[in-house]
Amino acid sequence: MEILTIADPETGSTAKVLPELGFNCFSFVANLPDGRSVNVLDAVPDFETGTQRPSSSGIPILFPFPNRIRDGRFRWQDKEFEIGPERGYFDAFGNAMHGFCLDRPWLFFDVTENQVHGRFELHVDAPDRSDFWPANFILFVTYTVTGAELRMDVRIQNPDSVALPWGFGTHPYFRLPLGENGSPSNCLISAATGKQWELENCLPTGEIVPVPPEIDLREGTWYDTLQLDHVYTGLTHGPEGFESGILDEASGLQVRQLCDRNIREFVVYTPADRLTICLEPYTCATDAIHLEQRDISAGWRSLLPGREVAFRIRILADEVVA
Repeated sequence: MEILTIADPETGSTAKVLPELGFNCFSFVANLPDGRSVNVLDAVPDFETGTQRPSSSGIPILFPFPNRIRDGRFRWQDKEFEIGPERGYFDAFGNAMHGFCLDRPWLFFDVTENQVHGRFELHVDAPDRSDFWPANFILFVTYTVTGAELRMDVRIQNPDSVALPWGFGTHPYFRLPLGENGSPSNCLISAATGKQWELENCLPTGEIVPVPPEIDLREGTWYDTLQLDHVYTGLTHGPEGFESGILDEASGLQVRQLCDRNIREFVVYTPADRLTICLEPYTCATDAIHLEQRDISAGWRSLLPGREVAFRIRILADEVVA
């Protein structure tokens, strides 16, 4: 499986991308001015061989829906749609998961020293899934490495003659700790979130409830106290956007993830079997299409024919300034 490597020419920071496996950026090593390197993203062994679960490592791209759709069925503009079970991505409750893009090859183009562009079109790159969704779509993603920053620029186009329903998310795995002197227990997890969706069997009930103090991430919470697979909402966007991150106190290092205002929901997941945490920015809630049909605002969006929308996610590593 071909690996594309891009690098910042000044710092030597690198990112590695698998075009054949969902255009997944599965490695980002940020080089800092003090000479230290931060291995930011986590990947399971042999992920680059394509033998591991596509959603298990790096930055899986979730589109045209992030997380889950109840029972893999929905109604759109008076027509019923069912996501076929042969696709394989369903949870234990029979809910479809993670969209159509994370496990298929993407077209890549315009590769430069520090940047690579990817393109995925449903009817071209996954024609066997065309009947699962109301409209065709084209998803463009560009990765750029500059200094100690990995930038992900996203552009969604509707080339069809009918409206495109959509939600977007990423499922990045962040490695813990950030430095040799750190430990996971001394890593502080933070996110500017105020509320959460109440969940039942991993799906929102429609109720938005307060976040208990023990999982309130606004002031930071220690990693070893968290067991999460939660959908947060009520995001606060500051001057640089919505911010989440990891502070490794012992190593004096931090990683920040910054998202623009298209991101309105945020999933935090702590896998039980590895030292990693998933900080997942979404444009909508889990199962948003069904929530919206109950007149519950959940971020589900519709893109008119011939239109496009663009947004950006940034991941930055740096030293902690005392």
